[in-house]
Amino acid sequence: MSKGLTRVSQTAIDVVILGAALTLAFLIRFDFWLPAPMLARLLMTGPYVIVLEYLVLVGFGVRRLSWRYVSLREAAQILKACLAFTVLLVGARLAAAELQRDAVYLRQSVIPFGVLAINAALTFLGIAGVRFSRRMWAEGAQVRKRRPAAPGVRTVLVGAGEAGVLVARELAGRPDLAVRAVCFLDDDPRKKGTVIHGLPVLGSTEDLPAVCARLEAKQALITMANVPGSTIRRIRRLCEHADIPVKIIPGVYEIVGGTVNLSRIRDIAIDDLLRRDRVDLDEADMATLVRGKVVLTTGSGGSIGSELCRQICCFAPSRLVLVERSENALFNIHRELSLAHPELEIVPCIADITDAPRMRELVNGHRPSLILHAAAHKHVPIMEWNPGEGVKNNVFGTKTVADIAVQAGVDVFVMISTDKAVNPSSVMGATKRAAEVYLQSLAQGSSTRIVTVRFGNVLGSSGSVVPIFQEQIAQGGPVRVTHPEMRRYFMTIPEACQLVLQAGAMGKGGEIFVLDMGEPVKIVDLAKDLIALSGLREGDDIEIVFTGSRPGEKLFEELSTAAEDADKTRHPKIFVGRLQAADRAVTQAHLSALAGALENGGAHDLLACLKQMVPEFESAPSIAVDAALEPTRERLVTEPSVDADSEPAIASVVRA
Repeated sequence: MSKGLTRVSQTAIDVVILGAALTLAFLIRFDFWLPAPMLARLLMTGPYVIVLEYLVLVGFGVRRLSWRYVSLREAAQILKACLAFTVLLVGARLAAAELQRDAVYLRQSVIPFGVLAINAALTFLGIAGVRFSRRMWAEGAQVRKRRPAAPGVRTVLVGAGEAGVLVARELAGRPDLAVRAVCFLDDDPRKKGTVIHGLPVLGSTEDLPAVCARLEAKQALITMANVPGSTIRRIRRLCEHADIPVKIIPGVYEIVGGTVNLSRIRDIAIDDLLRRDRVDLDEADMATLVRGKVVLTTGSGGSIGSELCRQICCFAPSRLVLVERSENALFNIHRELSLAHPELEIVPCIADITDAPRMRELVNGHRPSLILHAAAHKHVPIMEWNPGEGVKNNVFGTKTVADIAVQAGVDVFVMISTDKAVNPSSVMGATKRAAEVYLQSLAQGSSTRIVTVRFGNVLGSSGSVVPIFQEQIAQGGPVRVTHPEMRRYFMTIPEACQLVLQAGAMGKGGEIFVLDMGEPVKIVDLAKDLIALSGLREGDDIEIVFTGSRPGEKLFEELSTAAEDADKTRHPKIFVGRLQAADRAVTQAHLSALAGALENGGAHDLLACLKQMVPEFESAPSIAVDAALEPTRERLVTEPSVDADSEPAIASVVRA
């Protein structure tokens, strides 16, 4: 009943506005003194005009618009309706003026053009204005209801772009968050001195310390939705100089429908400092690779394998087979995926990739169309101490799974490799390179599309540097860094796995795809950032100790070699190596020698056979810290066919 009364009252208000607008239009046109003929025309034509205007408003759907949530979109709809009925009234006026020659009484229906123009403007202002007034009243009541007892924290918003405007608007309507925006800072000089959503733009980000001191701001909020990590690092340093905390909004991919969830405003995380451009994926290709197919993943419980499984589930495979030798890891990922995707068939299988009968049973039993091979021994120092296990798992385990995949007629086989396979200086890197060599030889003439995807370090993966540093900081330090010049490429786990699926969809067979990892990051800078993000100071609270590089480690990792002639693909973050595949007979001979050394020889013979298969393998001695203080030159090996001024080529950083 109340809803019906609301509709009736809204209709009555609209009719009153239409009548008032027409009357006021006549008065304005004649300086608020209506001649008798014009008053007669108003009284005679007014009811008909009001009915026509209201019917046009109904026809344009204005009556159905919610007053509480009216916006510019609805205002545009009201404007179209006003223009439409004005065109009709102008047509009627012209027709009446023409016909009055034969019918004098029609003269009373001729409305002046000035009245019609003024009436259109007043009607739009009235119809739209009453709706916006209703919205403002409702939002004001909501704000008053949420108003906190204490004033909000005075906050400088860094970034006056679209995301910044969204944040400012949401903050204005959410006083319960106790955040009071006082100004914007933006590096666009055209915005300086302007006012955006009621907040002045007082300068660039370099002015942050001075502005915070002048306005007595207590914190800064980065409101840039897509910003490189170097910029966030710089802003964080400025906030340290101003002695104020800094927070950040989620990335642009978390802002949906023109709104931002302010409850997700958080402190800066290490991922933000390494933030890279958003990865644009061809989801159609990935869906074709996965949807409705049986997919088998090895190493499913590991950091990369588990994230690959999460990504795969988003594309609705008919069945996902999880292969993992760690029972606990398998239990955890199976439980997680089953809860998140109860509609999918997810099969947990305990198996070791070196166990050929078991792997053959799984592949022949489930008949997968796609195998993602993520199982591997990955820790460099551990493999230096246990080279036989590295060869057994990374080389012959990969060979076992790949051979069975080819024999079973699997459509696509994708192996996850590493930047450590390029000019390897460690057993781990050499074994991964040996696996790459074998897969390239196997791909020749095979109906199975065999693809290798190579990338660098992944943030947050088990045993990676970030969790280790965080653990050392939690224990009070020191943070142990191997070398002051040690640099590594980094990528987030979801980004790496998405690009793996993208490369798998693009591969024709035999390629080594290289993911664009951006610029390498100094490990010591990473340690300093994590100390600062923990609210501590390097030196005063937490000490950084240089221990010297470990066996098999290089100062700089490489993603491809000059010989591989890495070339662009249609995806801007994926490159493909063009290295000539090794002869299959030669590769088999190397594998036979490697297997013999693994079974009968010692570590020396094993490494000698591994070097025969991977001639570029050179064991790197540990680098003392004091020797690191000599500046290290870097040489960029780039693809010569790429225009460096337009798109960056994939680069290999090698020691000069």
